Amino acid sequence: MQVKASIDRANCPVERTLEVIGGRWKVLILRELFPGVKRFNELQRAVSGITQKMLTQQLREMESDGIVHREIYLQVPPKVEYSLTPVGASLKPIIDAMHEWGIKHISEH
Repeated sequence: MQVKASIDRANCPVERTLEVIGGRWKVLILRELFPGVKRFNELQRAVSGITQKMLTQQLREMESDGIVHREIYLQVPPKVEYSLTPVGASLKPIIDAMHEWGIKHISEH
């Protein structure tokens, strides 16, 4: 029975979603990218408390998961912009629902 539980968890859509957007920073990065394209330094300023190393790591993971697109412009100095893919943009209703839940329930405490 233990093996079946492992298989079910591996195929759990909620668990997979949390793998993609979970953690302290990814939802905050998404929030900053919903309005449009941002450069690395803009993201770092907007996401209070995130280090350069952590932002780099999170953006790479999000790019690997297909929710963030990185566009590199070959110019001097180099310019890199980040935006959401259509899959990333499709997370907006989920993040909006989290926002609404926070407004409703956090103010109750």
